[in-house]
Amino acid sequence: MNILVAIIAIAAVVLLITGGVVPTLNFLLWVGLALAIIAVIVFLVRYLGGNRTV
Repeated sequence: MNILVAIIAIAAVVLLITGGVVPTLNFLLWVGLALAIIAVIVFLVRYLGGNRTV
């Protein structure tokens, strides 16, 4: 019976952690995607603008 309680407790902790981490990862994924799009736009503006200095 103690093993069953331990398994349930571990499962509850794992579900609690993943329940908090997954929305955070989803948010960071969207932030990373937005930053990548901004970086591409800035690169294209500098490249097409004729600014060849580094």
